[in-house]
Amino acid sequence: MISTAIRVARVGSAAELAAAVLMVAGFPALMLAALVPSVPAFAAAAAVTYLADHYLHRKGSYLINRLGKVRAGLSIRFLIRQLLLVLLLARLSLADNLIYYGAIACFIAFYGLQAPHGALVQLIRNRRRMPVATRNVDLKSRIRIPDAPPRRLLHRSAEKMLHLDLAAVVGILLAAQLKSSLIGFIGIGITVALATLYVLTLVPYVRGRKIPPNAERVLAAVDDWLGEYQPETVLYFSGSKDSAYQVNMWLDTMEKLDSKPLIILRERAILNNLAPTTVPVICVPGGVHLMNLDLSTVRVALYAANVGKNIHLLRVPTMKHVFIGHGDSDKLASVNPFSKVYDEVWTAGRAGRDRYAIADVGVRDDDIVEVGRPQLAPIQPWQGVPEGRIPTVLYAPTWEGWDGNPGNTSIVLAGENIVRKLVAADPPVRVLYKPHPFTGTVSKEAGAAHQRITALVRKAAAERAMDPRFVADTAAQAQAKAELDRIEARLAQLSGAGGDRGDEAEATREGLVDVARHEEVARLRAEWNDAYWRSFPDWEHRVITGAEPRLYDCFNVSDAMVSDISSVVSDFIASGKPYAVTDSAEVGVEEFKRNNTAVRAAVILSNSAKELGELLSAVRDPAADPLAEDRKELKQYLLGPDEPTSLEQFNTAVANLALKAETRNVGQQSRDAAALAEAETELANAVPGQRVSTAGDTDGVGTG
Repeated sequence: MISTAIRVARVGSAAELAAAVLMVAGFPALMLAALVPSVPAFAAAAAVTYLADHYLHRKGSYLINRLGKVRAGLSIRFLIRQLLLVLLLARLSLADNLIYYGAIACFIAFYGLQAPHGALVQLIRNRRRMPVATRNVDLKSRIRIPDAPPRRLLHRSAEKMLHLDLAAVVGILLAAQLKSSLIGFIGIGITVALATLYVLTLVPYVRGRKIPPNAERVLAAVDDWLGEYQPETVLYFSGSKDSAYQVNMWLDTMEKLDSKPLIILRERAILNNLAPTTVPVICVPGGVHLMNLDLSTVRVALYAANVGKNIHLLRVPTMKHVFIGHGDSDKLASVNPFSKVYDEVWTAGRAGRDRYAIADVGVRDDDIVEVGRPQLAPIQPWQGVPEGRIPTVLYAPTWEGWDGNPGNTSIVLAGENIVRKLVAADPPVRVLYKPHPFTGTVSKEAGAAHQRITALVRKAAAERAMDPRFVADTAAQAQAKAELDRIEARLAQLSGAGGDRGDEAEATREGLVDVARHEEVARLRAEWNDAYWRSFPDWEHRVITGAEPRLYDCFNVSDAMVSDISSVVSDFIASGKPYAVTDSAEVGVEEFKRNNTAVRAAVILSNSAKELGELLSAVRDPAADPLAEDRKELKQYLLGPDEPTSLEQFNTAVANLALKAETRNVGQQSRDAAALAEAETELANAVPGQRVSTAGDTDGVGTG
């Protein structure tokens, strides 16, 4: 019942649900207390509404947003409470008392201060919003960017301003209860004084040296930096905040490029969700601003997604444009017809080339280059299940997609069957469940299935913990947990060591990376991953969500995987481990393999998951694995050869394309120079004749 209510109300926990119920029920209680009238009851109901409202705001509850949509927003809720307080005074026969008129005047003045307060807050935010936000770009020496206002002034500013009425409300209630107007006017005075002071405190931050330079000066400073840095290879990305992973997967590769890298982002939300990197980053939300940037030294532009805003950079002819994507799979997105707008399309292996040939969407074979997958370097090859450890099976389904195709994900039709069979397997296996982060964002059925699978895994984990066959090394786990605490404390310390970047402007000013700190963070994250897996028994079922541990870390501790058609399967093939893929649309094994290259060496599961035994047999006895050789062949077909390394292939492809861009530019300059020389010659031949004619006319005038 409670879980259903939580899901319907879209709140995060039972505590949030309780706070929401108390807040909503508190206002009818306020009205009842005002009508009775009862000062103590009104005070109690008011306290409940204040506290519940504050709690929901602090939690960032979805319900708060919904209340605003139905005209029951924060200001309205405070206004209703204040009007009910005036009603209470009237019902207490205090309508002729000065405190009654004082309360009305106070609330009118208080709301009169809301407009300048809101305007100032918005003006400060707008003026401190940079036309170009950066990381690892030295703008500090080129332009003056002032400190951000103290966070306490702008963070949840509307809520803070409205809560200043608390002094007046308490004072008026005490005045009504004690029959003393003085204490009420003291509370009123405190509220009006604090609200006025809040407004006056904001005024200096909208003028003078408190605001950053204008857009023209900021863009000039960025161009100055670009002229000094002279980037050669750009990674360009646009998308929603949830798609930040698509650019994050390329950061390590960009850091290892032989040419000078630059990352260009189009949305501030992506910049805020970008993983730490040493590569210079420029976020340019405005298309006009982007088109006016000096990118004349860039020779290669890499695109990780097919989006409309790509056109703002695709229009530049002095660089070559490449679609590199954000994964390698048999999904239709991997053969998007939009890809033909690029100069080249880079795929991991031969399979990507063949997909475009089969799809016949206009991408020429000559424009496809196989470069491997540099991101797969962290994936370790399989050496079999270590002796003394039960096998681990990773269930990593993809999400439901936008089109409602039942073949997109196994989670709805097969997920529970897969997990039930895995947790009941004999001999036993361990189950790791790591769903796609978008799961449930489109389909309610997928979200509900995810919740049921999560409950299944956790229930099985609790039952296994009570099974005497499974013994935990509590001392080792305690040590690992202590190590996790130490690492997390140090990571938090390092996270704060970069300075309190109050807003976008300050983050741009202080955005230069501390390389030593960056390297320490990378080392600590590797240590964290190692300690994480040691912090619980290696037989314990686990639900893994969030950014850490990463998917590839889950690959490395697993001995097999069950998944769906997505880049996850192609990536897992790099490990050489057995895997299964679910034919959720039930097209049949042969048709499924014909349509999806990545499953040709997989155990194909129906929605009943009855074929899981084949996968588990291959894990328990690798020598009898009938698909082992098929996986080796498929790995090379999908991901390319192991030598040269993928990073070497990638760098070679960048260098070759840069050379093509330079050749084109030199040729264009030669043609322009030749055209100019020809025009000058024609002009030179024409001008003398004009001079003779003019001279004759002049002479004629002179003699006349």
